Amino acid sequence: MEKIQVLGICGSLRKSSANMGLLRYAQEAAPQGLDIQIADISGLPFYNSDMEEKPQSVLDFFKALEKADALLLACPEYNYSMAPALKNALDWASREPDNALLSGKTAAIMGAGGGMGTARAQYHLRQVCVFLNLHVLNAPEVFCNAFAGGFEDNGNLKDEKIQKQIGKLLTALKDWTLKLR
Repeated sequence: MEKIQVLGICGSLRKSSANMGLLRYAQEAAPQGLDIQIADISGLPFYNSDMEEKPQSVLDFFKALEKADALLLACPEYNYSMAPALKNALDWASREPDNALLSGKTAAIMGAGGGMGTARAQYHLRQVCVFLNLHVLNAPEVFCNAFAGGFEDNGNLKDEKIQKQIGKLLTALKDWTLKLR
């Protein structure tokens, strides 16, 4: 059986962010049949339709999206909404003809933040995903508090409860992707 190619996209640009830690853990713990690569969106300029030529960082991101069967979105919460870096990456991809890089792909969302985790941001992201025609998993949901001791200083995930939640999310993403193929 061919592996499902998953592209992880982190809305936080800090290498030691808890959200990047979630993606690193997912990459290490991916169930058989899933191959997770993590996109580097740190070099993407703000989307501007006046740009005549796409920068190399955008072209590299597009190549990664073309290879992906599914997306794994690590969504931090900034001011009760999603991070601008994540929204910008999705905006770039959505402007390709017929939304070909995103439309019809499966996606899963997880996030680490303060208080309620990233519940508010994830719901805003889900609204964006509807427009992009991404087929987002409804459950399980992964919201975690980044400041409750579940992460190391370098952002790596150490909380076993969250690790199990991510395992369930990845299995569900695999099953969802196979079902919709």
